[in-house]
Amino acid sequence: MDFDFKNKLFLAPMAGITDHAFRRICLSMGADCAVTELVSAKALTYNDKKSFELARVYDDEHPCAIQLFGSDPKVIAAAAKKAMEFSPAFIDINMGCPMPKLVQNGEGCALMRSPELCEAIIYSVKCAVDVPVTAKMRRECDDGAENAADVALACERGGADAVFVHGRTRRQLYSGYADRGSIKTVKQAVKIPVIANGDVRSPDDYFSILSDTGADSVMVGRGAYGSPWLFAEIKAAASNKKFTPLTSDQKRDMLISQLETVICDKGDRGIIEFRHHLLQYCKGFSGSAALRAAISTVSDRRSAQEAIEKIMK
Repeated sequence: MDFDFKNKLFLAPMAGITDHAFRRICLSMGADCAVTELVSAKALTYNDKKSFELARVYDDEHPCAIQLFGSDPKVIAAAAKKAMEFSPAFIDINMGCPMPKLVQNGEGCALMRSPELCEAIIYSVKCAVDVPVTAKMRRECDDGAENAADVALACERGGADAVFVHGRTRRQLYSGYADRGSIKTVKQAVKIPVIANGDVRSPDDYFSILSDTGADSVMVGRGAYGSPWLFAEIKAAASNKKFTPLTSDQKRDMLISQLETVICDKGDRGIIEFRHHLLQYCKGFSGSAALRAAISTVSDRRSAQEAIEKIMK
């Protein structure tokens, strides 16, 4: 199976955020491809139910990739094989998560400390599946050890079809600014496509990150959280077309659709998880403090619908 990584607009994988309901909305808004929340390779090989739920790609959200995390090449390759039952557009290996739990286990961003291991992981997965294999990394794992280009080159040697580069360090987490120079360095080092990630919150950001880095494509993360229509804005600007903002009714219908998908997928548990999405949608609105208080009590379909009506007013 082939996938063209150039000139595509990607939705970034975000733990606890990019579930099926949100991915589906972003794809409908213009994202060319979505990526699942990060999935534990080890748990997937143990047939863990929650991990299978996280890895599932639904029929209404293609193309969508599956992101795996781990540190053992054989285990990740075995997990990638299992993930193929969901027909992912490609398999992405997480080499950039900065969360302490993963880093302390030698996973996520910690993989960047060993380019040789990164190469071995990519190679093992490439041998196991017949879809493209990619890696998502950061600028660096340890202060002063900026080696994204070295890691990207190692992944390329392992057979990676593309790399996603977030311009922040592990220590930054999601604060500060994403460094575009590090993404440009990776682009200049490898021959495979490079997708730039970090601080894309407007069409202007989209154009400038492409210009500053020379990247082949862009991945949007938190800029779309609470504003999934950002993809439509970017697509319109890239096509030299005027973007028509969504009406309140259109936004309401979109939120209701997201809510109904969450309930279908997760039941009542999903409504509680949906609260954080509602909080993002009401950011910047007048009376948002009262809205946040109301959202914190949402526990069923009716209260969630009422919160959506309040947001849209």
